[in-house]
Amino acid sequence: MTYRDYLDGKPTIVTAALSGGVQGKETHPDLPESPEEIAAAAAACEAAGASVVHLHARRENGERAFSTERFQTLTDAVREATDDVIIQHSTGGTAAPDDLRHEPLRTDPAPEMASLDMGPLNRYERLTSENTRALVSSLHAEMLDRDIKPELEVFNDGHLNETLAVLEEFEEPPYMNFLFGGGTTSPPSPRNLANRVENLPEGVEFTVIGLGRHQLPMTTQSILLGGHVRVGLEDNQYYEKGERATNERLVARAVRITEELGRPAATPAETRELLGLRGR
Repeated sequence: MTYRDYLDGKPTIVTAALSGGVQGKETHPDLPESPEEIAAAAAACEAAGASVVHLHARRENGERAFSTERFQTLTDAVREATDDVIIQHSTGGTAAPDDLRHEPLRTDPAPEMASLDMGPLNRYERLTSENTRALVSSLHAEMLDRDIKPELEVFNDGHLNETLAVLEEFEEPPYMNFLFGGGTTSPPSPRNLANRVENLPEGVEFTVIGLGRHQLPMTTQSILLGGHVRVGLEDNQYYEKGERATNERLVARAVRITEELGRPAATPAETRELLGLRGR
């Protein structure tokens, strides 16, 4: 992806990250937690123009769940509520045993996509995710076996080094997700994103996350650089300073911006073509 792709009006993939696995209703009363709430949010985001929904499962008490059973219940609810949206399961996690990290890949049918963290992550005071090379390799092997497209979560430049070193192991076209914010994610700035994109091999598709108040400027710059965008309450809970957001409003704004900049929001069919997905 390059600035040329922006000029040519290549469709923009809009991903909606609906809830995350850390914060709950104590931080935002409308953050969806139950399968029914998440499915309703997914349907609203699909109607607003998102082609991918990024899902985290929850236990009945709202805490994060990794089990295949909970992801199955969630996925079934989302499929029932939506028309053709692409389902992406999170395999990320803090302080979770490696075997549990595989559980989200084992629903029937398997998700079309899943996140694959490419290295360690520290966030907040006591949250850390080791993401050893052995775990990354084992998750990727199961994704290949189940025909699941990995989204490579690149939290910082070190993770980019790790990714570029093993890029030949991934099916084409590779899809990377660049994170900008706090902790061990990359410092958010236009120059840092531009430098990241300049280091990408030809043919790599990328999307961008800006955490908190960085969501709007970083995702808008991604559009201008020919990339894609991820928005949603997992990454940012405010529409503007002092005004809480909803998933639907964040998606609608991203769609409006990309279309006003001359790049239409990708349909699920166009997203599958761009990323080499075969559907379910």
